[in-house]
Amino acid sequence: ITLKMTRLDINNYATRKSFVQGMLDLALLTANAAQLKYLLSVGEAHPFYTILFSLIISSISLQVVQAIIIIILVLVLNINKTEEQNKSNIVNNVLMCISIVSVVINIIISAFDMRNEVLRK
Repeated sequence: ITLKMTRLDINNYATRKSFVQGMLDLALLTANAAQLKYLLSVGEAHPFYTILFSLIISSISLQVVQAIIIIILVLVLNINKTEEQNKSNIVNNVLMCISIVSVVINIIISAFDMRNEVLRK
């Protein structure tokens, strides 16, 4: 058996990575939409209505910004071109920072999301 060594196409790898990240973001967006639907159905009876509403809207907004950045990264920039590698790196770092902020916001949302507490009252 001979193994054929193929050169890694970094642009193809980055495209696939961005696509998978986009699918994970879609799952998070779906969860945020369900949380928003629940929160709006309970209304201001929820003890943390205002803060949860703000956090969920912030999370959804960040996810939309992430999607736009991913589209730019995938369609506009080609990391195989030396002159675009620095731009790609900057865009990727911005994307990573937005992802971290989004995760932190969703952790906070999870801490305040008390469905059972509201239903018991």
